[in-house]
Amino acid sequence: MATNRTFTMIKPDAVEKGHIGGILAMITDAGFRIVSLKLTQLTVADAKAFYAVHSERPFYGELVEFMSRGPIVAAILEKDNAVEDFRALIGATNPADAAEGTIRKKYATSVGENAVHGSDSDENAALEGAFHFSGREQF
Repeated sequence: MATNRTFTMIKPDAVEKGHIGGILAMITDAGFRIVSLKLTQLTVADAKAFYAVHSERPFYGELVEFMSRGPIVAAILEKDNAVEDFRALIGATNPADAAEGTIRKKYATSVGENAVHGSDSDENAALEGAFHFSGREQF
């Protein structure tokens, strides 16, 4: 059964380029309610833990380095059908393949620097949200 919450991160590339406000506006304009939000930075250990599922993949080291290079914005979002709707809003991983009107089409520059993360399942949304936010930080 689908839940009404998902998790996102605005990645270091988008933060560095000053796209926080534009991305958050696209999120809220699409009907999502922000229930948790913070500007933070992942340590290398944090990034390794968060992306442990990819540890055997060839891009893992590059991903960890990228995600720990600068600040990110972590957020839990709420909306009916949140995971699926947010995946549609962010667009394809490769911005060249992303549909017009998606976050990645507008703000991503490459497959590696693709502006935002979005949970791929309800289970991962709960795990990822709990990784970044304590219960008292979720509203």
